Amino acid sequence: MDAGIETIHATCVAFGDVGILLRGPSGAGKSDLALRLIEAGATLVADDRVRLVVEDGALRASPPEELAGLLELRGIGLTRLPNVSGVSIYLVADLVPSGVPERLPENDRLVYSGVHIQRVDIVPFEQTAVAKLRIAAYDASGRADPVTGACRHDKDSW
Repeated sequence: MDAGIETIHATCVAFGDVGILLRGPSGAGKSDLALRLIEAGATLVADDRVRLVVEDGALRASPPEELAGLLELRGIGLTRLPNVSGVSIYLVADLVPSGVPERLPENDRLVYSGVHIQRVDIVPFEQTAVAKLRIAAYDASGRADPVTGACRHDKDSW
């Protein structure tokens, strides 16, 4: 059964078919982190507002038509980038203020319209934020990170 379309305040990028949804309040660094993820090989899905729908048991993200391909860069303005649509979300990253992240966090999942999705807290301006998100997203999709070969050690406990 498919759910209706909902638009939320968030940013979304994808490494191929592996979508990452970035959540946080205005000014938290979603667009900045998205740009760094794009520099690392991701593609923009949507910035500022993301359309979500559950299709075939997956949570899929697309941009609202009027914002497709636009990324807001503070101090620069709106920029147009290539974008993709209908990407499956494997990871939700909640942006948290700077500080020391939990060393060994518990596996955390959220449920969106019956779809279970891995969730992490991330400090967006940490130097390793991009690599951490890419590793976590590929792992959540059941694959090792193609850049580092990394996957979570405790994966079987999920």
